[in-house]
Amino acid sequence: MVDHLVNTEINSQRIAAVENCFGASGQPLAVPGRVLLGEGILTKECRKKPKPRIFFLFNDILVYGSIVINKRKYNSQHIIPLEDVTLETLPDTLQMKNRWMIKTSKKSFVVSAASLTERKEGISHLEECIRHLLTKTGRQPSTEHAAPWIPDKATDICMRCTQTKFSTLTRRHHCRKCGFVVCGDCSRQRFLMPRLSPKPLRVCNLCYKQLLAEKKKEAEADRRQPEPFHTAMPSYEPSSGDDSDKSDDDKVDQWPADTEFYTSEVSWSSFHS
Repeated sequence: MVDHLVNTEINSQRIAAVENCFGASGQPLAVPGRVLLGEGILTKECRKKPKPRIFFLFNDILVYGSIVINKRKYNSQHIIPLEDVTLETLPDTLQMKNRWMIKTSKKSFVVSAASLTERKEGISHLEECIRHLLTKTGRQPSTEHAAPWIPDKATDICMRCTQTKFSTLTRRHHCRKCGFVVCGDCSRQRFLMPRLSPKPLRVCNLCYKQLLAEKKKEAEADRRQPEPFHTAMPSYEPSSGDDSDKSDDDKVDQWPADTEFYTSEVSWSSFHS
């Protein structure tokens, strides 16, 4: 389908229509070799409550945004490179069915389809595009993923100290490392995670201790490396981008750091083509 549609007038018109719906708030989407393969509406599990989002599947990127007027106006455009995407099916909950997770190195989130068929078809289309792109580029599937944020309504108390009760005055916060809902006292620390942002991000106390330990271990490993005799020129690490959506006491028995809130037992998910 990609080879058939690339460089065709119909493909150009479809991409132009998507750009027009996002207007000036969106980024240009028309690039050589890019093909629009499908679109549809999924329910995204946001921090406050589930919300409908429009999704567009291209042969190299996944684009989604908020719906202002369906088929006419969208905003809050997000662009995800497909080579960074990993999919995971999730079991149904009482509130949401046909769930699946879209995991990337910068942001991971849960969506649900209107039916089981749409979920299966959506995952199938996405996985096929990802496989094709990885084969074309020679890259390996991504193995590092950002933790999805636990929805606010999933808990009334801090998931770290298990003592603080949230209220109108006591705000909920999210640890950018584990995604837990935590209170202010349990998330006073900030830590630089270049993969997520160029600025230090809020983390819970437990994750802060773990990140410090990892950093110390890496520093010790670097010190053990033999010094080169000479260096022709300095080397530089590539810069990282920024992508964000929005600590911890020792009392973590009820909420261990490796708790899996999103476990997969059933095929969950899918983008409507």
